[in-house]
Amino acid sequence: MRLRQIALVAHDLEPLATALHATLGLNVAFRDPGVAVFGLVNVVMPVGGEFLEIVQPVRDDASAARYLKRRNGDAGYMVILQDKDALAHRARLLAAGVRKIAEHEGRYTFTHFHPGDFDGVLTSIDSVGNVADHLVSDSDWPPAGPDWRAHLSPANVLGLPAVTIQSRDPEAAAKRWAAHLASSVSGKTSVTLTKGEIRFVPPVDADGTGVIGIDIAVRDAAPVLAAAKTHGLTVSGHGFRICGINISLVSEFAG
Repeated sequence: MRLRQIALVAHDLEPLATALHATLGLNVAFRDPGVAVFGLVNVVMPVGGEFLEIVQPVRDDASAARYLKRRNGDAGYMVILQDKDALAHRARLLAAGVRKIAEHEGRYTFTHFHPGDFDGVLTSIDSVGNVADHLVSDSDWPPAGPDWRAHLSPANVLGLPAVTIQSRDPEAAAKRWAAHLASSVSGKTSVTLTKGEIRFVPPVDADGTGVIGIDIAVRDAAPVLAAAKTHGLTVSGHGFRICGINISLVSEFAG
């Protein structure tokens, strides 16, 4: 299984897309008209072979609009995973009592699982047919549009190797996710995937759930941090804050 895409939710996505381009050089590869069914507009930006998505609710009844209110502002929103057979995972999880809230079948198959069964995080397990090896860095990814390879991130950006989720019981959350994903726990509070990692930490806000950080692997963090300061973002250590999450710049990613 592979960590393939992280979605953030924002009141206004355009300034954030501009800031991510200014700091990391990320480019908008796709604006998916299909997310309108969820009351959203979005942008999808390649990060090496992974993707960062920002969604913006455009209907008051959209679940993302309710989530913005619950989290009291822009926040991490969704974890999207890729494996060879999403239907097998769907069957296994439904049999275990995990709830689904959306699904699609075809060359691109996905199941969105209820956040209540994934510690408050909207989570999807997806697969893409006719792909020899889904772990290859630039393997096909329909949610990024038909020509996302024409909008790659710069050579300094290597990928998105990890996501951090807050939980009131990080060890229990790691065990639960490991079981859900047919994976294993590492160091008590992390789930190690074939490609990528999901980490759990104690709460950093009153809500106590949700994506609060991502790692982005870069060859050289210095120009990214300098650009973040110039753009007026809060910089701390080897990272910066945007859209309610912390982006940590790391030096290696076996992607």
